[in-house]
Amino acid sequence: MDITLTALAGLSQAESAVESAAARLSRAGLSPDGSSGDTVDLATEIVDLMTAKQQFQANLKSLETANEMTKHTLDILA
Repeated sequence: MDITLTALAGLSQAESAVESAAARLSRAGLSPDGSSGDTVDLATEIVDLMTAKQQFQANLKSLETANEMTKHTLDILA
């Protein structure tokens, strides 16, 4: 189903966003040359994580809706 594929693609994008934010956060306190220094904007990273959370929630809701639609369709056809 298109809804399912779209939701799964969205979940994959949200997962990538979380992984990117985690990678940037893991480098917090390190400057590009390896010396200590804060180079990560924590406010930006928190906003990115909150956005990814909302993407997960929206795509999971889409999957739930697609599942319900499939169940209702099967009930009608049965």
